[in-house]
Amino acid sequence: MNQDTFLDQVAQRTRTSPQQAAELTRATLETLAERLTGGEVLDLAAQLPKPLQLILKPHPATEAADRFGAAEFVARVGRRAGVDENVARDAIRAVFTTLRGAIAGGEFDDVVVQLPRDYRGMVEPAMAPGATRH
Repeated sequence: MNQDTFLDQVAQRTRTSPQQAAELTRATLETLAERLTGGEVLDLAAQLPKPLQLILKPHPATEAADRFGAAEFVARVGRRAGVDENVARDAIRAVFTTLRGAIAGGEFDDVVVQLPRDYRGMVEPAMAPGATRH
């Protein structure tokens, strides 16, 4: 999947413009990069289009994930994208669903395993049968 297709799918799922979808995607991927281990970030990035790979940069100082819950994840995405938490939560679901369709299934499962139980509300829509179809 190329970057334009990825962003178009996020825009459709969030009912926003492609520009807003790009901003929401950037905010979500930057926050996800903080939450995953460095190795997992690199594995995920390797399956994405080059412009999106550049967003997923593991922090050079640590291989460990920054441990924060779903509420903090949503808050960080909201701050980064300049949107309220309801918009951020919907965007995160849209980006996760698009990610699942863009990468190998096993890789998405590897990402999900690193997220605690309180992320379920954001991840489960991406896991539903047919979620990635348009």
